[in-house]
Amino acid sequence: QLQLVESGGGLVQPGGSLRLSCASSGFTLDYYGIGWFRQAPGKEREGVSCISMSGGSTNFADSVKGRFTISRDSAKNTVHLQMNNLKTEDTAIYYCAATRLINCPNNQRYFGSWGQGTQVTVSS
Repeated sequence: QLQLVESGGGLVQPGGSLRLSCASSGFTLDYYGIGWFRQAPGKEREGVSCISMSGGSTNFADSVKGRFTISRDSAKNTVHLQMNNLKTEDTAIYYCAATRLINCPNNQRYFGSWGQGTQVTVSS
């Protein structure tokens, strides 16, 4: 069974940057679309970004467009979420998840494997 592990979270000041990583051992992530999601206290989990199986298509939530990028490092079997110009409202637990669909789905239910999450706190 595919297992995902997130890393790279932490405490950062507003305007700062973090790079999250999503890795797997034993399974090649190039065969999956990978999505990043986040859940803030008291809020529902929301989609942040997704990269398709081929890597040719990416999408972003409106709230992070222009600040976040998503990319694959196939050599390291990792997907990164680069987060720049972080805001306090970006504070949340961030999760990565995998889908076998060719294109990134709009519904979270099509993501069948989830990591345990990494905490991102943006605060001065």
